[in-house]
Amino acid sequence: MSVNIIKSSEKEYEEDTQKDRYLTFSLGRESYGIEIQYVTEIIGLQVITNVPELPIYVKGIINLRGKIIPVMDMRLRFKKEPIPYSERTCVIIIDINEISIGLIVDGVSEVITIPYQNTVEPPQVKKTMSNKFIKKIGKVGNDVKLLLDCGELLSQNELQDLSEAI
Repeated sequence: MSVNIIKSSEKEYEEDTQKDRYLTFSLGRESYGIEIQYVTEIIGLQVITNVPELPIYVKGIINLRGKIIPVMDMRLRFKKEPIPYSERTCVIIIDINEISIGLIVDGVSEVITIPYQNTVEPPQVKKTMSNKFIKKIGKVGNDVKLLLDCGELLSQNELQDLSEAI
């Protein structure tokens, strides 16, 4: 009797284990989720060096183990009131189009699985306004998680400007 061993590539396995998995974080009372495949790591708040002429929501850059990473305050990006940073404030390092960016959030919650069937499209408020940052809304028990579209957090021009500035 012969046994055939089927090996799947590491990439396929990795993508499968990350499917429908989100790192959740808070901004005030709202809870957000970001697809785990974009997340590189979570760090505490670092010393931020200001860089002139960046958008107001880009607080500056940090040096993370020799790599220069721009950091964006998600409260300011979403036009929320800024609050002083606390011991719960974290930086989520994500990769978008091979550029690392730090997202400053009020606090990180957990990694959860939200099956596709438990997600719905975000409501469209007006034709002139859109929820471009929100890809889906995830239903988790009695709670909702606003699932971000990482590709929309920064436009191509903003990504290019950031990569040129650092």
